[in-house]
Amino acid sequence: MASDIVHIGGYTAASGGRGDGIVAARRDPTSGELTPLGTVAVTDSPSFLARHPARPVLYAVNELPEGRVSAFAVGQRGELTPLAVRATGGAEPCHLAVAPDGGHLFVANYGGGSVAVLPLDDRGVPGERSDLVRHDGHGPDPHRQEQAHCHMVSPDPGTGPLLAVDLGTDSIYRYDLATGRLVPRTPRARTAPGSGPRHLARHPDGRRCWVAGELDATVTAYELTADGALHQRGRVEASGRAGHVQPSEIAVGPDGRFLYVGNRGVGTVAVFALDGELPRLVAEVATGGEWPRHFALVGEHLYVADERADMVRVFHVDPGSGVPDPLGEPVGVSSPTCILP
Repeated sequence: MASDIVHIGGYTAASGGRGDGIVAARRDPTSGELTPLGTVAVTDSPSFLARHPARPVLYAVNELPEGRVSAFAVGQRGELTPLAVRATGGAEPCHLAVAPDGGHLFVANYGGGSVAVLPLDDRGVPGERSDLVRHDGHGPDPHRQEQAHCHMVSPDPGTGPLLAVDLGTDSIYRYDLATGRLVPRTPRARTAPGSGPRHLARHPDGRRCWVAGELDATVTAYELTADGALHQRGRVEASGRAGHVQPSEIAVGPDGRFLYVGNRGVGTVAVFALDGELPRLVAEVATGGEWPRHFALVGEHLYVADERADMVRVFHVDPGSGVPDPLGEPVGVSSPTCILP
């Protein structure tokens, strides 16, 4: 069944990677085991993937100097049939997300420091861009924050604004969507200078979210108000390990009790309890590699994509403690950067 298929994106030779496109694997929902099915779409550096909420369509950014989005129809065995390729209007798109109603696709152009909007038709096929908004500014890090670098787009599952996380300007921008165009809400939320916000995780209650700071190795807690404002509640360290720590993915567990943060450099997933105003570190689990770029939580299983170790590691998550425990041997995948159940 297509619901048991996992798709894995990664870097290809176009970006110095070792993959050749999007890989499919079959997931056993009971054991969590992954069985690789091979490459199902040859496409340049599909570094992040997303699915349509109602149609069997998968979207991939092509993280290239002239950014693109590729759309594919998904078959019952995970096979992908090309539907469309569109320009994103900016360099190195690294993240994308579909509006909850399935009507638009949002793309974060990292190199271009911009957010692109593409309308989706009734079949989920993207048309030409309907908007492109560029961020201005920079942060204190001259090497990583010399300009805007949009790293994530996060549509509100309800009626709130789209949140765009920008590593280069230490900002979270808020946008409403009107007839295919982005209308900014001011003011934007400012993170700590030099924090380099990368990804954002929303709580199922809709009232809280947490942001991983890639450059200062922190997690910042926010309250989300009904009108879409973000109020900072405080910050904690993303890892308890010594050494270079560069947070990547951040996500809330299915029951909303735990927060998970991938830490590159030290090769861990940190587990935080969400039973207080700030996240409380309860465990930090080695992934078996150095560079956990992305992970996905599915039921009682955690799938970690380690870009530099060329593997996906499977964990069972204890439902009581929230702590992952590794299962079996890693699954070999070249330069994986995103895993999409």
